[in-house]
Amino acid sequence: MKNDPVSAAAWSERIVLASLFVAVGSLIMIVFSPLRPLLDRGVDYLGRILLIALLLIGTVLFRGSARFQKYRPIALGLLILAVAVSLDWFFGRYLMDSLGITGGTPVGFALLKLNECAVVVCAVILLVRMSGGSLGGIYLQRGNLKLGLTIGLAAFIIAAAGAIPMATLLFNNKSTSLAAVIPWIPLLLITSLANAAQEEILFRGLFLRRLQPFFGKLASNVLIVIVFTLLHKGVTYTSNEYAFLLILIPLALIWGYLTQKTDSVWASILFHAGTDIPIFLGIFSNLT
Repeated sequence: MKNDPVSAAAWSERIVLASLFVAVGSLIMIVFSPLRPLLDRGVDYLGRILLIALLLIGTVLFRGSARFQKYRPIALGLLILAVAVSLDWFFGRYLMDSLGITGGTPVGFALLKLNECAVVVCAVILLVRMSGGSLGGIYLQRGNLKLGLTIGLAAFIIAAAGAIPMATLLFNNKSTSLAAVIPWIPLLLITSLANAAQEEILFRGLFLRRLQPFFGKLASNVLIVIVFTLLHKGVTYTSNEYAFLLILIPLALIWGYLTQKTDSVWASILFHAGTDIPIFLGIFSNLT
C-alpha cells in the first residue's frame, strides 16, 4: 500500500513546526533568559533586538500570505514571549531597586518575583490585546471556575502541607521547624503565586491554543513541557537536579491538562504555586 502523500506532507509540516517551536522557544527562555542569560551584555542586547525584529517581520509577512497565515499565531506567540522576557530582564528589578531592598533577603526576593510577574503578565495581556486577541485566548477567563478552584486549592493545600520535608529533601532547606517557617508565610504566598502566574501565562496560557490546531491537545502540551523543562535545566536551588526535573515533567503535563480541562488558567496557577512553596522555602532558608 502506497504512503498517502498528503499525510506524509502533514507529518513533515508538524515535525518542522514542532522543531522550530522548541528551538525558538528554548532560545528565548535559555539563551536570552531573564534569570541567567548566556551571552555578554552587549551581545545579549543585540541578540534580543535581532530576534524580536525577525519574529515581528515573520508575523507581519505571515499575515499577508494565504499560504503561511496559519502559522502567524505561533510566530506572534513567540514574539510576545520574546518581548515579555526581555522586558522582564530590563525592568524585573525596578521595584526592589526603587525601594533600596537587596535581593539577598526573603523580602527582596518576594518583591523581585512580584515585580517580574507584573512586568510579564502586563506585557502579555497588552500585546495580546494590541494584536487583536482576547484574554480567553490565553485562558484568562472563568472557564469551569468551580472545578478549577476546587482542584487548584486542593493541590495547593496538599503541596503546602508537605513543603518542609520536600524543601529539605530537594531544595537545601535549613529551616526544618514550623516555627521558623511561619514568619515567611506571607512572603512565600506572594512569591509562589507571582511565579506560578507568570510561568503559567507565559507557557500554558500563551501557547496551548496556538499549537492545538496543528498538534492536538496532548502533543501541544508535551511541546510546551519540553521548553518549560529545558528552562529549569541547570538551576542551582536544588540538591538533585535530575530528580527535580523528573518530578517537574509530569507536574507540567498536569498543569497543561488542567488548563485545557477547565478552560482557564486558575487551576494550574494554584497547583503550580503550591509546588513552588518548597523551592522558595529552601531559597529563603539560605538567604538568612
